[in-house]
Amino acid sequence: MSSLHGTPPPPHDSGMSNKMVDIAIIAAVITAVALVLVCLLLVMLRYLYRHKGTYHTNEAKGTEFAESADMALQSDPALQDAGDSSRKEYFI
Repeated sequence: MSSLHGTPPPPHDSGMSNKMVDIAIIAAVITAVALVLVCLLLVMLRYLYRHKGTYHTNEAKGTEFAESADMALQSDPALQDAGDSSRKEYFI
């Protein structure tokens, strides 16, 4: 109808701008996912570095040099008042 009045129709460029918006959104999502993955990798590497080789036991100190299990238990201060040493129990 606008051609009847002598004015040309406005240029139709929305197809190109829609493609550019779609590409920008996809690029932003890919960048966000990559950033999250890099941050997760850094957190995991920091955790592995800080906990490298840590192994905690609840064994008494100095028992690794005892000749037998009985000697290690007799020298353990936590078990000194457990009873007399004449009666021993062995669990198999």
